[in-house]
Amino acid sequence: MNAHIEGVRVAETASGLAAVVTLGVEGDDEVLPIFIGVEEATSIARGLDATDIGRPLTHDLLLDVMEELGGRVERVVVSGLDDGTYVADLHVETPRDEAVVDARPSDSLALAARTNADIEVEDAVFDANREPLDEYGELDDIREVMA
Repeated sequence: MNAHIEGVRVAETASGLAAVVTLGVEGDDEVLPIFIGVEEATSIARGLDATDIGRPLTHDLLLDVMEELGGRVERVVVSGLDDGTYVADLHVETPRDEAVVDARPSDSLALAARTNADIEVEDAVFDANREPLDEYGELDDIREVMA
């Protein structure tokens, strides 16, 4: 199913900040929460906002190298859950053919945020792990913390 990055949020916990990216699908009030690192959350937010901080960060560098070699991020698919960890497939068009690369959802979403690539979630993954948006709506947007 087609998805979009609904939000990138953080919460203060006893052990520090915890970050979550929520993926929404059109016509549904529930989201797929994926807990990620704060650095990855910051990178996704920077990609969404098209923030240029001067020197390329890791996701910017990867994208620059991929494009220099003639590749293009086509889409991201959150395809499964393996022992409590989400799995994503990064679909890349190359000069030779399409390649599918196993990747962390956070890295894939950071690249999708920079390229406006399509984001998809397998139906079974969304249906089994969906949660009400209200559970995350009161968390701070990471942009507020970054400022």
